[in-house]
Amino acid sequence: MNSYRPVLYILLAVILFFLWTDWQHWHTPVTHPVATTSALPAAPGQAVPPSAPAAVAPPAPTHAIAPVTTHAASLVVKTRVLTATLDTQGADISRLVLHGYFADKSHARRPYALLKPSGRRVFINENGLLGRVPLPNHTTVYATRHAGSRITADTKPVRVRFRWHKGAVRVVKTYTFAPSSYTVPVRYAVSNTGHKPLMVYLYNQFVHSPAPPSHFLHSAPIYVGAAFYSPAHKYHKLPFPRMVKHPLHLTASGGWVAVSQHYFLGAAIPAPAQPAIFYSSVLAGPRYIIGYKTARPVVVAPGHTVVLKTRLFLGPKKPSVLSKVAPGLNLTVDYGWLTVLAQPLYWVLAHIERVVGNWGVSIILLTVLIKLIFFPLSAASFKSMAKMRKLQPRMAALKERHGSDKTALQQAMMELYKTEKMNPLGGCLPMIVQIPVFIALYWVLLDSVALRDAPFMLWIHNLAAPDPYFVLPILMGISMLVQQMLNPAMMDPTQRKVMMVMPVVFTAFFLFFPAGLVLYWVTNNVLSILQQQWVMRRVDKG
Repeated sequence: MNSYRPVLYILLAVILFFLWTDWQHWHTPVTHPVATTSALPAAPGQAVPPSAPAAVAPPAPTHAIAPVTTHAASLVVKTRVLTATLDTQGADISRLVLHGYFADKSHARRPYALLKPSGRRVFINENGLLGRVPLPNHTTVYATRHAGSRITADTKPVRVRFRWHKGAVRVVKTYTFAPSSYTVPVRYAVSNTGHKPLMVYLYNQFVHSPAPPSHFLHSAPIYVGAAFYSPAHKYHKLPFPRMVKHPLHLTASGGWVAVSQHYFLGAAIPAPAQPAIFYSSVLAGPRYIIGYKTARPVVVAPGHTVVLKTRLFLGPKKPSVLSKVAPGLNLTVDYGWLTVLAQPLYWVLAHIERVVGNWGVSIILLTVLIKLIFFPLSAASFKSMAKMRKLQPRMAALKERHGSDKTALQQAMMELYKTEKMNPLGGCLPMIVQIPVFIALYWVLLDSVALRDAPFMLWIHNLAAPDPYFVLPILMGISMLVQQMLNPAMMDPTQRKVMMVMPVVFTAFFLFFPAGLVLYWVTNNVLSILQQQWVMRRVDKG
């Protein structure tokens, strides 16, 4: 019986896991839609035909790009955490950049643009009103006294108002920006100065155009796409390609719809307990739309004003922040199928960082903590491996005695293990336990925005990116080689060669892994080597 065969299987499983995740990321079928005007719903703001029943909501809005008029203008609002550009056409946020986060591969350290109306990746928010009479939507030009202004919300919230009126309808649309918040409330005050009741629906949607994929080895298999949540239906992902054949149409009370990016999120949140219809659609380009509209109209009686509310979340995917914004929003931090293990790991990691102030040091201390938790199990396994090493001469003698009779050799080996009270699989237990922790931490480091641009020391300025000089992966490969030298030698020449190649294979994989993950693995290997030497010395003395 060969005790190293399970080790080979485990190492192969780890390699296959990373190959599978990358394959899933790059081979998801993408269907490019063909736009047909007959299939598109009515444009937002169009009146519902008179024959339509009063209780039937207008069709979901589509992404209608209107030419910028000479009357359109913009203004800028700057807070401590973001800078937003708002246009009078649509009274929407046309561009939003996040302070403290920088664009990928930006040598000039340009702030990260979450919302942007053009370029390789288009991501915009559109919201407006629908009804039986013309109402302002995301193509309507509003008026504002703030046009051309730069407004700062550094110490207290600021409100930016846009006004529109036509006939008997007057609308005041108000954005509220708080100094340190990524949540932006949007408020519509609709006044009816006519003689007939007015029925109003509110919609809020995101339009996203995915950027072209980057190189296979330089990206992470993190979910990027639409998502939605309601108390009744819980959290669901809606990949962009799936929208083509399976558009979303769901009535829910509460919840939210969102577009999740790597590290960042845009979410549209209805008023609490407000019945809404979640929808999605796809246009040529492709342009993927997810949004919601109120399921029931708000009736504005003659001479009255009614307020409709919605909220936007536009910021980083920090679990502690998201959980305070809306129920279930923290689920957009995607830790994969090991979330139950990854969430506690991140919680411990974040609390250590609050004390030490360095995410790299936090990873090292978390690794030490994990090793302490599993110390008894690891010690027993290393003890088993040390005893196995002492049995190598007797095992070699058995192989020489039985020659090519594998059945007799296996029986003799089992008898030897039984006599010495040895478990040939005992040395595999640390690795088996460590693999789920490793994979869970892999997802934590991939999708934790706190580690984005987080420095460690010296040349490592971003723990979420690969080591630029490959020092940590090489150290990891050397530490694996040292571990193999401490383990009992294999009798099978083929398996011995395979095990010698493993450090090279893993080093090649880890060249493109986040530096934080490689730091964890290097620390774990060094601690394992120290523990193994300590155990072996005790066994040799005994």
